[in-house]
Amino acid sequence: MSEADDSAFQRGAGTNPSPLSQPALPSKPVVAFNRKELDTILRLYGRMVADGEWRDYAMDLLKDRAVFSVFRRTSEMPLYRIEKDPKLARRQGAYSVVGAGGMILKRGHDLSQVLRVLEKKKHLRVVDA
Repeated sequence: MSEADDSAFQRGAGTNPSPLSQPALPSKPVVAFNRKELDTILRLYGRMVADGEWRDYAMDLLKDRAVFSVFRRTSEMPLYRIEKDPKLARRQGAYSVVGAGGMILKRGHDLSQVLRVLEKKKHLRVVDA
């Protein structure tokens, strides 16, 4: 083997390149909740779990939107879906709460305002003295 052949061999010429040395394919962008948004959602989730209303959740990070689904039981359909869709940010607002039947309960630009639709209403009772 000559010096030219030896240096080409050392550089990997003529051999099968390892899969790790190939350039990575560009990953598809994914929409996700940021830390502040997750904190807001998980605070509400924690309160509802403590009250016995909710039991489980799932997060789906898709290329066009992020979805936080809330379940009463694991085997059921989600009670609510909290969605972030950046394409709607300038129009109706990026955040929405969708009910079990698919109806949008609230939509807006501010996540905490949108989540207020899920807060338990305090019922006032008349007490006889």
